[in-house]
Amino acid sequence: MRDKKTGNVVFYVSLVLIAVIAVWSVAFNKSFTVVSNAVFTFLTTKFGWLYLLAMAVFFLFVLYVAFGKYGKIRLGGDDSRPEYSNLTWFGLLFGCGMGVGLVFWGVAEPLTHYLNPAGGKGATPEAADFAMKSFFMHWGILPWANYAVIGLALAYFMFRKKKKGLVSGILEPLIGEKRAEGWLGKTVDILAVFATVAGVVTSLGLGTLQINAGFQHLFGIPSTLAVQIIIIVVVSVLYIGSAVSGIEKGIKVISDTNLYVAIGLMAVCFIVGPKIEILNSFVNGLGQYVGNFIPDALRIDAYGDNGWIGSWRVFYWAWFIAWAPFVGVFIARISKGRTIREFVMGVVLVPALASCIWGAVFGSLGINLGEKGILAVEQLKKIAAAPEVGLFVVLKEYPLGFLLSIVAIISLCAFFITSANSGVYVLSMLTTEGDINPPNNKKILWGIIQSVMAVGLLMAGGLKPLQTISLAAAFPFIFIMFAACASFIKAIGKEKL
Repeated sequence: MRDKKTGNVVFYVSLVLIAVIAVWSVAFNKSFTVVSNAVFTFLTTKFGWLYLLAMAVFFLFVLYVAFGKYGKIRLGGDDSRPEYSNLTWFGLLFGCGMGVGLVFWGVAEPLTHYLNPAGGKGATPEAADFAMKSFFMHWGILPWANYAVIGLALAYFMFRKKKKGLVSGILEPLIGEKRAEGWLGKTVDILAVFATVAGVVTSLGLGTLQINAGFQHLFGIPSTLAVQIIIIVVVSVLYIGSAVSGIEKGIKVISDTNLYVAIGLMAVCFIVGPKIEILNSFVNGLGQYVGNFIPDALRIDAYGDNGWIGSWRVFYWAWFIAWAPFVGVFIARISKGRTIREFVMGVVLVPALASCIWGAVFGSLGINLGEKGILAVEQLKKIAAAPEVGLFVVLKEYPLGFLLSIVAIISLCAFFITSANSGVYVLSMLTTEGDINPPNNKKILWGIIQSVMAVGLLMAGGLKPLQTISLAAAFPFIFIMFAACASFIKAIGKEKL
């Protein structure tokens, strides 16, 4: 057992580290930006191949454990059953893992790839095909397989082996109990806390910018720091309150409600949008995605220009790896009683398909405006350059655009709250020795820290440097996740089947 006297080391060291980063990023934003960019550029340039290889390994790992001889093992006792319905479970993990990102990038990313493909001429039917295939790759199976590595291993050790809900605990079969509970394990947990704080704060800031952009576009409310602070304060009260009320009440209610809102929004957008083009884009995009999966997943030029790969694919893989401890811990917490096969199907395949459908609908809304000549290329470039407002500008061109934009803001706020309160819950778990029902005082504290950091970074002039440093700091998680795969295989190999 861990020494109670040192049980709060992760909490206090994490607070100090985050305070230092916060002061540096706000008070000395220019130097922070220079350093974070330099570190991230070095890692993605020199180790881009490793990010690509890592995501492929994570995918092979989840396939092996799900569809091999271990697939029927339950994440808990043999007689345990899921705590949440399939719909609630899906809503919770989807809102935590992808919600805000899909709303933010659903229109803007396909449009950007359409205008500036990796090769060939932009704003052509071929560029439209490339845009869908790329979006499917970035939001499809590989990111969710990455989340499943930590989520599956932690759920197994928490609920079947009765271990604490800590990332370090996953490594115990590989490195031994003493190291897992010593400085090495605590370093892993501190990195997980930092990656979670940085990721959620960046998400808070991006969500705030998009909500403000929506208000400005629809109601003329100015896009100012004062308005953004008000948005953060209001949303903070909601997400801290829902986190304090627990998963079963606050978080679950918001997640369930938003799942219906998001599905409704997507369905209506399909009805008022270019239906045939959306269906064709989905089917063709899926075909190209599956058909070129291995070459695209491992594509990096030895001598050519990897600018597009670095700025999009490697950036995304670094971002999703940075989010892996946060999303993985939360998914583990809500997955007790499911079989390994059921877990992988629910965490990897179903959300990946939902993300592709979302991209086909909203991406086609934007691309259609270019292909049909409704908006000029220069207008489309402005939309792509300002992703926070792109969704609302595009929706305006379709029937019910104003109403759909209001629903989109509501959905964005709900995804925003779900992601933030999931982050509060995970941070509280990680800093209370893995307690799956952490105390409310920790939830409130972490909620306030996230909000204050988001406000500070917006005041300092941007969130990008924090996002960049979080990606650099998460680089060690590639190796931690490799170790998690090996540790899980070692542990599960002792199961009596």
